[in-house]
Amino acid sequence: MLESLRNKRILIVVAHPDDELLGLGASMNKLIREFNVHTRVVILGEGITSRAGHRDVDKWKEELSIHRTNAEKAQEAIGYHELSMHSFPDNRFDSVPLLDIIKVIEQERDSFMPEIVFTHHGGDVNIDHQRTFEAVITACRPLAEQPVKTIITFETPSGTEWRASTDPRHFVPNLFFVVREENVLAKIRAMECYTFEKREFPHPRSPRALTILANRWGVAVGAEFAEAFAIVRNICCL
Repeated sequence: MLESLRNKRILIVVAHPDDELLGLGASMNKLIREFNVHTRVVILGEGITSRAGHRDVDKWKEELSIHRTNAEKAQEAIGYHELSMHSFPDNRFDSVPLLDIIKVIEQERDSFMPEIVFTHHGGDVNIDHQRTFEAVITACRPLAEQPVKTIITFETPSGTEWRASTDPRHFVPNLFFVVREENVLAKIRAMECYTFEKREFPHPRSPRALTILANRWGVAVGAEFAEAFAIVRNICCL
């Protein structure tokens, strides 16, 4: 599968700053460094204002500016080629018409013309992740003129594994990218750029936990490190 991505244009559509790292940062670092892919990250939400009882963008102006700077530093750590940031309300995507989110993704798609899109697993507990998935599926519906041929979802530590055990929408990967320790370390360096998002172990976003997760998926496929994905759609034109 990795070889099939060589030289491709990849769009990564996520809800919040740091989501572009958590489930796929090591794989993207490897693809960028070794497989000549071209990437654009689209971050839909501002990622900060839900920390207060009500949304007040002015109150969080300084933090939002820091968040943007952090995202740019994380971009450099992974090697992402392009970064596009939007300002949908944090953890309130359900307060926005889905069409508004779809239109942003369609605009990003049309300006970048990706062949492959990576986005959140649709069963995450986070409402913004769910809405992002729904918007991507709609924006990338398989019409004749659609440039996107492949849609792949990833897990987001602290958003995917907390789904209730009785819920049918669990993340069940069917695609695994074997990565190297250097790719995992790049992911961790990028995550540590985020002043407001990095955490100490045993939080799922901590450096140690991210390493353990990479080991967990590596062991599942006979390797030292890996990241797990689910193929939602893959159209092969023969």
